[in-house]
Amino acid sequence: MSNSIKQRSIVCFLAAVLFLQSGCGLIESTIGGVSNVIGLTDTATVISKTAEIRTSYAVVAADLLEVKRGEKLDKLDEMTFEKVLWYRVRAHDEAATEGWIEAQHVITNEVLEKSKKLAEEFQNLPPQAAGQLRAASNLRLAPDMAPENVLFKLGNGSTFEIMTWRFVPKQEVPDVDDAAKGDQKQRKRTKNEEIEAAKEANEPEKLDEKYDIWYQVKMDPSISPAPAGWLFGRQVELQVPSDIVFFQQNNRKFVTWQRLDTDLADKVGLNEKVGSPGNGVILPRTNQVKAIDGVEPDFDGILVLAFDKYDQSFYTVWRTSGDVWGTLPLKVEGQRDNKTFTLKLRHPEGRMDEKRFVVFRDKNRIKVTQPEDIAQYMQAKSR
Repeated sequence: MSNSIKQRSIVCFLAAVLFLQSGCGLIESTIGGVSNVIGLTDTATVISKTAEIRTSYAVVAADLLEVKRGEKLDKLDEMTFEKVLWYRVRAHDEAATEGWIEAQHVITNEVLEKSKKLAEEFQNLPPQAAGQLRAASNLRLAPDMAPENVLFKLGNGSTFEIMTWRFVPKQEVPDVDDAAKGDQKQRKRTKNEEIEAAKEANEPEKLDEKYDIWYQVKMDPSISPAPAGWLFGRQVELQVPSDIVFFQQNNRKFVTWQRLDTDLADKVGLNEKVGSPGNGVILPRTNQVKAIDGVEPDFDGILVLAFDKYDQSFYTVWRTSGDVWGTLPLKVEGQRDNKTFTLKLRHPEGRMDEKRFVVFRDKNRIKVTQPEDIAQYMQAKSR
């Protein structure tokens, strides 16, 4: 056999080996114009209530299979078509349906693991409040508008538990996160506003004018497979229970609340359509900058309310007589009418001390035993 024939035989053998290793997927990749070599690259979870797997990413493509929130898919490839990201996926139905799904309807396992890692930060802590989105907004990995932090977009009306929050110096960002360009309104001061601000120079600086607030939230699996993330505060409406919302003062809003007369895990009233009146501890906050070493307090007051079921009215059990400087979390422990709640308050000397309050029933009235030195932590009330 000549050398040329031997060389051709070797080339043919190697080509056959490569073909068998790559299989039909390589052919499919070449014919379909797919961006990457076909093969299982990741798994994905459906986050939309329902979505369609389609024959292609074209506008005229046919629907192959409807998938629902929480279902798992194999991610095979991805393609950006007319600035929209699509994933080629394989469903776990009997037919192992393969097709294309718009990326906004799913979350990849890689991103999902990042969300789960974030949830580990508060896995042993109670929720501090409940909230609801007033407009569609991106759930993010960090309290920052950077595109790389986006997990996915939550729909208008989504509910969640608030675990903590962070005050971030205000930036010139749209009033509505991810609004259409025509709807974006930058928060730039006009000349008249600058003049008015100068006139009010002697007034205390307002919290909502200096900072944007970001909420770290815990998501219920029925709303999102991703358990945690950060939401831009301008999109969030706190769901203060209807039975206590009227006790808010104009200059002091409720930021945290916990029920004291229930042993249920959900003590912040998430998804309660009609909250039954009851006893609770509430932490309010004034709209006034009170930063110490660049850090703002989470709350500046403490209020304990109780409900008299015979008179069908609330009464104040205990409240701070002056401002405090406190940080979360608020923890409630105990059973039935015998409860304790703990929180951290700043001492005038600068240290943060954990303070424990005891709540108990004396005949038909709820009472509180306060820490003996609580007066040291209270200052004159804000204007």
